[in-house]
Amino acid sequence: MTSRFSTLQNRDVRPLKPADAAPVAHHAVVIPTIRKASPPKPDTTPGKSANKVLDARVRIHRLLLEEINLVALERLPKEEMRRQVQEFVSEKTRQERMAINTVELESLVDDIVDEMVGLGPLEPLLKDPDINDILINGHQNCFVEKRGKLQQVHIPFKDEAHLLRIINKIVAAVGRRVDESQPMVDARMLDGSRFNAAIRPVGVDGPLVSIRKFSKNKLGLHKLVEFGAITQNMAEVLAAAVHARKTTIISGGTGTGKTTMLNALSAFIPEDERLITIEDAAELQLQQPHVARMETRPANIEGHGELKQRDLVKNALRMRPDRVILGECRGEEAFDMLQAMNTGHEGSMATIHANTPRDAISRLEQMLGMTGMPMTVQSIRSQIASALDLIVQLTRLSDGKRKVTSVAEVTGMEGDVIQMQEIFRFVRTGMEADGTILGHYEATGIRPRFLEDLRNMGIEFPGKYFEPGRPQE
Repeated sequence: MTSRFSTLQNRDVRPLKPADAAPVAHHAVVIPTIRKASPPKPDTTPGKSANKVLDARVRIHRLLLEEINLVALERLPKEEMRRQVQEFVSEKTRQERMAINTVELESLVDDIVDEMVGLGPLEPLLKDPDINDILINGHQNCFVEKRGKLQQVHIPFKDEAHLLRIINKIVAAVGRRVDESQPMVDARMLDGSRFNAAIRPVGVDGPLVSIRKFSKNKLGLHKLVEFGAITQNMAEVLAAAVHARKTTIISGGTGTGKTTMLNALSAFIPEDERLITIEDAAELQLQQPHVARMETRPANIEGHGELKQRDLVKNALRMRPDRVILGECRGEEAFDMLQAMNTGHEGSMATIHANTPRDAISRLEQMLGMTGMPMTVQSIRSQIASALDLIVQLTRLSDGKRKVTSVAEVTGMEGDVIQMQEIFRFVRTGMEADGTILGHYEATGIRPRFLEDLRNMGIEFPGKYFEPGRPQE
């Protein structure tokens, strides 16, 4: 391998911030599960202590609203605000003779501060770096995804109205609304997290909330190698392909890490190129200096003002992009995206929901059919075959781990069929007693056609990278 590609590797591992150079410290946030039984106490019903603290918080918060100038209080620095709230809470608990200990008092103060300046009971979950998704099915039923696994947790919402107040606080902060006439909302929270809610009458048993947390830690390709999501050999080949302007589709199901992989691969796009990103909710964290970001917009309450991805793709092509990065391709915008890939915007990238590389091709065919344009099947497939170079397939395994399970190259058309060849794959070999999936990566023995283009750029790979059946390093 030449020194030219060594430079590519260094770009991936260069520290952007001090936080990127060292592992992020995990905060100890305790999330008791609903199923966990409380220790028995004489003459005490289960959950009485939790209800006592919750009732106290609601009463004291009401007193705060009545007796304190909240506008002035909220302008204070958070530490000073917390000190004044603690004094107020301590005084009120003494006046009302509330029998709560020091730990409960501290928790009560934290809850009230979170309620005033944050998102109340959601704050501990939003601060926990191990949690990726927060899923609420009514105010009494909540799940989180932690390390790839769903688990039920307890969030102390007082009632449905309390949950609705938090929802309205989130959507109002980003200029959206949700009510009976418009019961569904999709928004990007102030920290970049993706938020979706559906209230009654759509949510039959109460408000439904889904939060996909925005990761502040940029996972480079070297980190994905460390986690076992991809091997070093595969990562080097993909990074070189992206650098050489090979158009790449990242395919996978929900929560498989498509956006993370897109971010990681984008680090190898040369810094002298102009990139335009198009997303529903801006999640991409591209590391190049010249990035123009665009985001879709839903219609207002009168049904006007909607900006779809297709509108933004069309506009992006008038903005002199070198590459267009589409956060998620799922509709008629696929036609304009493929047109761009075929007309001088090679190296563009997108993600797509599909379970295999072949399924990704089929989904693109369906999307092109949604445009309503008079195109034959052969014409549609010809456009896809000429536009795409690589499909990277991601899968979340049953043990919660996310892996690249296939890397396939699109090689052209044979008759009416798009031809593909798999270069690398993940081979499952079994399962341990604790549910951990066993397996290894191997090359299929096929050398990708784009190696010739890489060689012309001074990038070469040893033949062992592509030896059939050889476990990948």
